[in-house]
Amino acid sequence: MKSDSKILVVDDEPSITDGLRLLLGAEGYKVETAPSFGAARAMLERNAPDLPDLVITDLQLPDDRQGGLSLLRLVKERAPDSEVIVITGHATVSEAVEATKSGAFYFVEKPFEPEQILLLVEKALERQRLVSESESLRKHFQKQEFSSIIGGSKAMQMIYETIASVAKSDANVLIIGESGTGKELISNAIHFNSLRASNELVKVNCSALPKELIEAELFGYVKGAFTGAIQNRSGLVAQAKGGSLMLDEVGEMPIELQPKLLRVLEERRYRPVGSTETFEADFRLICATNREPREAIKEGLMREDLFYRISTITINVPPLRERAEDLQLLTDFFFHKFKDKYNRPLQGFTQLAYQRVFSHRWPGNVRELQNAIERAVLLAKGPRIEPEDLPFGIHNDEPDPLSFYIPPNMSLEEIERVVIEQTLKRTQGNKQAAAQILGIYRPRLYSKIRKYRIQIPRETRKREKKADENSDHGSKHLE
Repeated sequence: MKSDSKILVVDDEPSITDGLRLLLGAEGYKVETAPSFGAARAMLERNAPDLPDLVITDLQLPDDRQGGLSLLRLVKERAPDSEVIVITGHATVSEAVEATKSGAFYFVEKPFEPEQILLLVEKALERQRLVSESESLRKHFQKQEFSSIIGGSKAMQMIYETIASVAKSDANVLIIGESGTGKELISNAIHFNSLRASNELVKVNCSALPKELIEAELFGYVKGAFTGAIQNRSGLVAQAKGGSLMLDEVGEMPIELQPKLLRVLEERRYRPVGSTETFEADFRLICATNREPREAIKEGLMREDLFYRISTITINVPPLRERAEDLQLLTDFFFHKFKDKYNRPLQGFTQLAYQRVFSHRWPGNVRELQNAIERAVLLAKGPRIEPEDLPFGIHNDEPDPLSFYIPPNMSLEEIERVVIEQTLKRTQGNKQAAAQILGIYRPRLYSKIRKYRIQIPRETRKREKKADENSDHGSKHLE
């Protein structure tokens, strides 16, 4: 909210400080001014730790020729999340580069238009808000012991609520989602927030084992049951006693083994391979698959009765491309994680690097994003991650998302409409993500969508409808 945003304007020209105080104050911002570096530093020390969200400073101040850069470094040291816009009437390339390297959000020359400053302020505060939000969410999720599941989108909030609702029960859970979406993290969260958390969570990848060995791995075997069975061996079901058993890629389980698993779930007893004796099965079943179960049933790869048995609770994990609003949170989470892990003195991402992150389709989902950010943290040469540090985009034959062709004879309004349409197309109609890329608040984007009568892509409306249907389906399960 604008009324919550604090801005400090530092300049020795009263016309600048008074003009910006009136301009920004009329927009609802809380504005303070200072005429020098010393006055600004005293104000920051007096108000600590309640520092401004944004500082607008002249590069050259009367008591320090490089007062603007000194103030920029001071702000970034005291409040790394605060943004700084540097203004000057005597710009040089070296000064602009130095300001950018020190973490300035933007470097603008005098004279400037009021609309230009308002847009820059809006973009800077939006970024500051998102970075601050990502950090608080990261701490919140760590406290909730949801491991590394990060996301503030509606779809992820529904998943958090489902985990919290079903974790304490023994209901079977089926997690459906593409590879890399975090199905294993969700299974971890369910187990470690359950009443079985003190016992083991046993995991088996059904696609990684030869089909003739899966039964023996699950249920164990007795000596002489088959060639090579030289002694009795307990299986994963026995190992999971009192805990949870996760069957990853359950859609790859051999069809002939599925009736035996179904019988164990119904009778809560199992028989090791080659044995005539049965044993008690005491585990909570969590399954995961990247295959659509109903398609697997139609193809004869999954029994319908098993599907209904393992899907008491169904959690659909959307791919990253369908929750683009989580990109900022995930990007910042992985950045802090690997910055701390490798002890890299990095300050964050440049605006262009963020734009490249948002333009990528992420076919590998969260796992691909994690690997990309880890690589960028390791390879970054400057104080901030640059577009060229990211292993996608122009490096893998994709068109450069930062380039934009403007056809001749187009009015400013026509160009704006095209930019908004292309951005919505890039985000698959996700208006929150589009507003973030464009650097404007969502209400302003909604206003422009109505003004230009822009149609949201049909696939997005279908996805939103499907999300609502899934929500209804999930709530019926929970009832």
